[in-house]
This record gives sequence, C-alpha cells and structure tokens, in this order.
Amino acid sequence: MSRGRGRRGKRDLAGEAFTEGVRLLRANPALAAVDFDTCRHEDCRLAPRAGLLRVDSDGTVHARHDRIAEPARWAWSLAHAALHLGFGHLPAAKGERTPPDRYELAARCTVVNRFLLTFPVGTAPDDLPTAYPDGDEEQLADRWRRTGLPAAYAHCGTAGAEPDQLLLTWDAWRSARPPDRQLAFATALTRTVSAAMDVAGGRRDALDGEEPGRRPWEKALSWFVSSYPLLGGIAAGIELVADAELARAHGISVAAVNAEAGEVYVNPLRTLEDEEWRFVLAHELLHAALRHGDRCGTRDPYLFNVACDYVVNGWLREMRVGTMPDGLLHDRELAGLSSEEVYDRIAGDLRRMRRLATPRGKGVGDVLGAPLGPPRDHVDLDGFYRRGLAHGLDLHERQERGYLPGGLVEEIRALSHPPLPWDARLARWFDEFVPRPEPLRSFARPSRRQSATPDIPRAGRWFPPEEVPRCTFGVVLDTSGSMDRTLLGKALGAIASYAEARDVPAARVVFCDAAPHDAGYLPVAEIAGRVRVHGRGGTVLQPGIDLLHRADDFPRDAPVLVVTDGWCDVLRVRREHAYLVPQGRRLPFTPRGPVFRVR
Repeated sequence: MSRGRGRRGKRDLAGEAFTEGVRLLRANPALAAVDFDTCRHEDCRLAPRAGLLRVDSDGTVHARHDRIAEPARWAWSLAHAALHLGFGHLPAAKGERTPPDRYELAARCTVVNRFLLTFPVGTAPDDLPTAYPDGDEEQLADRWRRTGLPAAYAHCGTAGAEPDQLLLTWDAWRSARPPDRQLAFATALTRTVSAAMDVAGGRRDALDGEEPGRRPWEKALSWFVSSYPLLGGIAAGIELVADAELARAHGISVAAVNAEAGEVYVNPLRTLEDEEWRFVLAHELLHAALRHGDRCGTRDPYLFNVACDYVVNGWLREMRVGTMPDGLLHDRELAGLSSEEVYDRIAGDLRRMRRLATPRGKGVGDVLGAPLGPPRDHVDLDGFYRRGLAHGLDLHERQERGYLPGGLVEEIRALSHPPLPWDARLARWFDEFVPRPEPLRSFARPSRRQSATPDIPRAGRWFPPEEVPRCTFGVVLDTSGSMDRTLLGKALGAIASYAEARDVPAARVVFCDAAPHDAGYLPVAEIAGRVRVHGRGGTVLQPGIDLLHRADDFPRDAPVLVVTDGWCDVLRVRREHAYLVPQGRRLPFTPRGPVFRVR
C-alpha cells in the first residue's frame, strides 16, 4: 500500500528543472520575444537521443522528458534554441526545404554560442569551447568546407552528435502567413539594449517597464535608438540638454544642436506631440551627422542653416519620420536639391530669408558654433558621426525599414569616404598633367659595369635633350601683404617635393604683388629653400599669368599652379591650371581648374 502511494507521489525532477529553465529564459526580455512551443512527450520522435533538446522551424523545442539537468543548463540550451529561431537559421516557410549540411549546422551553432558568451543566459556545458572564430555563418561554413571542420566545433549544439536544428514544411495553418521570428528578436534586442543604455546614462531607473515620469523628448530620442536604425547610433551618443534658463538665455524656441559638443538643446517649456518631437530631434541629428556647420565655409551661416533646413525637412517628410511642427521650412520646389544648391537659390532674397524660422527661432540658426555648457571630454566626433550614419544606413537597408531619399543616401555615402588630403590630390594632379622625362638606354653613352659581371658592357642611361624642357610647369605666386608665410612654406614645399619625385628638372616661377617678377626657371630643390620672395604690395595676378602665356620658352601644354590667399583679381587662365588656397578661403570667381585647400 505504501509502495503504491510512493509511486503516485514521485516528483518529476526533470520536469521541474525544465520548467525553471523556461522561467529563467523568459526573464530575458530579448529572448522572451522569440515565441516557441515546448514538447516533452515520451513518444516524441524529434527529441534527441543524446543531449537535451532540438528545435524545428515550426517553432517547437523538442526536449528529452527523462533527462535531468540543472535549471541553468536548461536555460542555456533553451536560449541556444531560441537564438537559432531569432537569427533566422530556421525560418518558417512553405514548400520543399533543403536541410543544411554539417558545416552549416556547425557554423550556426558556433555563431549562437559566440553570441551567448557576450549575452549570457544560464550556464553553458563545461565541454564547450571558451572562444570561437570570427565570421558569420556563411563565412565559417565556406572556410570549413575548404579546410575541414575542427573537432571542437563539430558538435557544439544541444543535441549531442545529432543536428539540433530541423527544417519542416510550414503547415500549421495553410492560409496563415509564416511568422517572422527574426524581426521580433531584432526589435526586442534593440529595445533591451536601448533600455540598458538609458539605465547606464541615468535616463531610467530600471530595465523593467517604462519610467512613468519620462519626458516626451526623451521618449523620442529612445525611439530612434530602439526602432529607427538609420539614426539610432547617432541618437545613442547624443546628449540631450533640457534647461529652460539656458534655452531662454540663448533664444532657443524649440531645439538647437552643437555637433562639436555632441549636444542637442531642447526647450522644456515648449509643448509638442510625441510625433513632432521625433521630427524635431531627427532634424537636429541630421544637422549634426551631416556636419552642416563645417560645410558652411565662407557662406552666410544663417542662410546656409536655412538651406539645410529646407533639405532636411523635405527628407524627413519623404521618410515619414514623425510630424513636422507648424512654422518649419519646407518647399516642394526645392526637392532633390543639395544644401549648396538651395543656398545659391535663396541667397538673392536676403530680406525675406531673414524672416524665416528654424527650430531655434526666427532669424537665428539652430546649428550652433559652440557648446552652451562647460567644456567636457569628447571622442572623435567626425569618425563617430560618419560611422553612425554608415552603420545606420546599412541596417536600414538590410532590414528594409522603408524609403530613403536619394540625396540623403548620397550624402551618407560621401561621408563614408572622406576626401583625400590636399597634398595627395596635388600629387595626383602632378601625375596627370606634369609629364615625367623618360630616360633611354644606349650603348652610345658611357657603359656601366657591375662588379659581379665586369666583362659584360651595359647600356648607359640618359635623357634626350628635347624631352627635358617639355617636362616643366609654371608657378604664379601671390606675394602680397595678406599672404600667410605658413601657406607659402607648405605650398612651396609640396610643389618642390612632388616635382623632384617626378624628375622635373626646373619650374618657371613668377612672383606677383603689384607687378609680376619673372624668376625664370629654377631647380625644384631651390623653390622651397633658396627662393627670396619679392614684393609685399597689392595683389594683381593676371599680369603674371599673361607673362607665362606670352613666353616663347614656356611650353604651350605646360600646366600652371596659382598659389594665392584668395584676395586677388579675377583670373583668366587659358591652359591647364590649379589653385592652392588656404582652408576656408574662397576665390572671388568661379575657378575652371581644381582648387587645393591647404590646411
């Protein structure tokens, strides 16, 4: 009698440990979003003979009913199975399925285990590796097909020597659409990471649930981090400053941004809807990420800010990011134009443009030139904005998150490939337009011998006389009083070094201030070292260029370099030419040749 009661009252230790493992897994908010069923039937044919469990593409985890393991071990195994579903290794689909080979199975388990090392759930088995190779599933599988599958990664799943992944035909509901578990996991993971960053930054007190007193602009910024990958990386590194006194002191009506400080300033007294705050913050984030403050150059800062507002607001309306508040700038006729093109259009009506409003207010720009608070430590912001936008664009396109305007994509691509330095571009110009004398070898020249073969005569190396004069160029040098000596040194040094590297024997140098002074042909080594700059008067460069045009001993196809600080007359150069000017200066005319801006 007592023996029967003992059998009826026997505890299911395996089932209790499994249930506790499921609870531990569901406590993780990212993995809890991956929906799956569990099966522990005694007659389940899909459960593994060894190991703990297997998972199929219908979203069912088949576990051994009689296997006793610690709850933490069950939690790790269930997380491994859930990640197979969340990573898209087992997509639900109709029709015939082709099972993966052993290399792909091992590569998928390797990627999952590597993720669990940095996103721990439960306890991993002791016999698994503690380090895994780099690369995604396809790269690892291709590598192992060529070199062989290492024994350490051959059976690192949850089913022993058997595959722990099963592809089945989706037939739960013939008319139903198969679930997208990969999207659900990606969204939940993004929200989890966003919440963790908010806790670390002091914007929230806990991960569970939303902070009850959260302000609308903070919700808008968190939305970008969790739900909009294009600007999520930028939003995660931007500091929101909501200070009513600071906003009043600096005339900030709604918002403003300082890219160098990585700060967005909002007026906490301004009431906007959540969608409107999203639009405003996206507007400021794009100002910072696209470096509109640095691109202004010598243009009017406010008018260029207005031009950028027209472009950014048009993009955001096309992308349907939030709702544009009343009073911001938008014109359909300017669609498809760059900020520089819009600036050229609006610069002719300064009186009307001074009355237009940015998010900061009427008549003032929302792109600030200096931080409003005390200085603090910064990272390489240029690299931060460039990487953030490039990664955001990649995520946006891979996840097919919606339409992006062509102009915005073009600017992001341009930021991803920063321009070459001025000296590298100058070197390319030399390679293209300044010919190099080609030496010839002839036995008519004195022969040369080698010590290893003294009895073998060799041809001498020489330059044909008719080739040497052709390999030259002209330099028209501005020597006026406004010319900076640092610019002179950098420009002349670069010219001399590149000319010497190309075996150019001499260059024709003309100094210009109030009148031209022809220095004739100078050896390139002397251009930077022994040239004495003549005159420090006014700036008239056209006579020096005309001097080279009329010179009979200057080749007709030789190019001309004009070195000036930009304070000069309008130039007309009738041959190939280029300009060297200081960074931030503009020429008073539209140049036809390239302009190298010396930093």
